[in-house]
Amino acid sequence: DFVANTLGVRQENLRWRQHSDKERSHYSRETYDLDYRFPFGFKELWGVAYRTDYDLQQHIEHSGAKLTYTDPFSGKTFVPHVIEPAVGINRLFLMILCDTYWEDVANKRTVLRFKPELAPYKTAVFPLLRNKPELVEKAQAVYELVAPHHTTTWDDRGNIGKRYYYQDEIGTPFCITVDFDTLEDNTVTVRHRDTTAQDRVSIDQLLSYLQAHLQMR
Repeated sequence: DFVANTLGVRQENLRWRQHSDKERSHYSRETYDLDYRFPFGFKELWGVAYRTDYDLQQHIEHSGAKLTYTDPFSGKTFVPHVIEPAVGINRLFLMILCDTYWEDVANKRTVLRFKPELAPYKTAVFPLLRNKPELVEKAQAVYELVAPHHTTTWDDRGNIGKRYYYQDEIGTPFCITVDFDTLEDNTVTVRHRDTTAQDRVSIDQLLSYLQAHLQMR
């Protein structure tokens, strides 16, 4: 559930694999690996080993310590068993990069389709033109409105198309553009990363719009 639902990894790229008797460690009664289909094939992402009471029995034998537990309801005394999950943050990070990487051939762009919760920046704010002080000033006001609520970056380099594509490459879900219409009707353009669809949103409604679409909980 964590990998598929929280991280948003596609189910078809995941599998559980049981270790064979020859492969399984001597201390484990059962071991399963959660594998991910990387571009170079299925590789272990997460290992889960049922070590029974091996670890504590070894400690008892060599230290003489009493490491039993008595169940307060049944009165039964036993040596606790251990289940050992093992996962590395590097493998998780590589998996997310591989799973979200998408080459949009039709639009000649590269996209990291992160779940909004995982995106380094949730939004980016642009003035349409950096050499128009009135646009820059209004865009800065929008940035100051959004930034306290969502991780937000500012970009006024180059043309608007290149800015969009740059944000696609780093996985920013929404780009907010202040243009000349903004000065007239107090609305901004909000562009969706995955579809490139654009909505015209009143600045007064911008925070609620982002909250709904980012699904931040």
